[in-house]
Amino acid sequence: MTPRRKSIHKPRPTLLDREAIEEIVYSDHEASGEHIIIRRDMGMLRGNPRIFRRLALQKAPFIINDHRMGIVLRGTGVTNVNLVDRELHAGMFIYASPGSILTPKSFSDDFEIFGIALFEGFTMPFATGSMPPAFNGHAREMIMEADETDLRTAHRIHDALWSLAQPHDFPRPVASSLVAALMQLYDNLYHRHAVRSSGAGSQGQGIFDRFIRLVNLHCAEHHHLAFYADRICLTERYLSSVVSQTSGVSAKEWIDRALVMRIKVELLHTDKAVARIADDLSFPNPSFFCKYFKRLVGITPGEYRQSKAAPQHKPQDSTHALSE
Repeated sequence: MTPRRKSIHKPRPTLLDREAIEEIVYSDHEASGEHIIIRRDMGMLRGNPRIFRRLALQKAPFIINDHRMGIVLRGTGVTNVNLVDRELHAGMFIYASPGSILTPKSFSDDFEIFGIALFEGFTMPFATGSMPPAFNGHAREMIMEADETDLRTAHRIHDALWSLAQPHDFPRPVASSLVAALMQLYDNLYHRHAVRSSGAGSQGQGIFDRFIRLVNLHCAEHHHLAFYADRICLTERYLSSVVSQTSGVSAKEWIDRALVMRIKVELLHTDKAVARIADDLSFPNPSFFCKYFKRLVGITPGEYRQSKAAPQHKPQDSTHALSE
């Protein structure tokens, strides 16, 4: 008989929503309103390495269901965002979209952040379909260098939001307007960093926005452009042309990117067999699934899972490892 392989437990992402944050923070008797504010629809963290470390020391990975953004104030760190290690340092703008997978790894002892969470229930300050593109599915995460002008502007908006949110009956319409300004600032910085073609015009941008939203919602079930073209009531050829002109990336590649990310999350954070993942993500059979993944990633799903299960190098002495 062939011996049964021992199952290796892979932690599923823990939902880090408002309730989870409240439970973590308020179980610490030294937590202070001087550094953290949590309201029903918005939360803010300002400085204080102790509170940030307490949040980050919880069992990772995390999944979030809301928008998180902020500025690194001091120090350095490394965190894994959507399966990619990212280095952080003072002066960076950071953002993670709903559905992002986060695994904090290591941070210097002086690491501080001014962070904002727009929890479920926060009324977005934009009409339907008019969200800034960077927050509308174009970017799953943003970690960007900013110049002094952008940093000063962001600090002023953050400071105003912090002051407004101190009383429990803070004026939400004013806070919403400040959030809109902050999101526009992030979006502007994102587009300055991104390599994009602007030739498609505003109509093309609107089509692209709808396409990206649909891909994020349906890529696990629908892998072909025909579905998205049908939902937007365009021909495949025209949709493909608009997406390429607007983003500089083909429509098929956007679908592949979203689908590969879903596959990687399943491989790293579940114990599902490869055949089960193939079925759950609507592939016709495991063989086709494996060939698809290898063509795009360069290795098979099994090899990817095994490579990521290998022991990681210890962080340098200059940082504090959160897993310790």
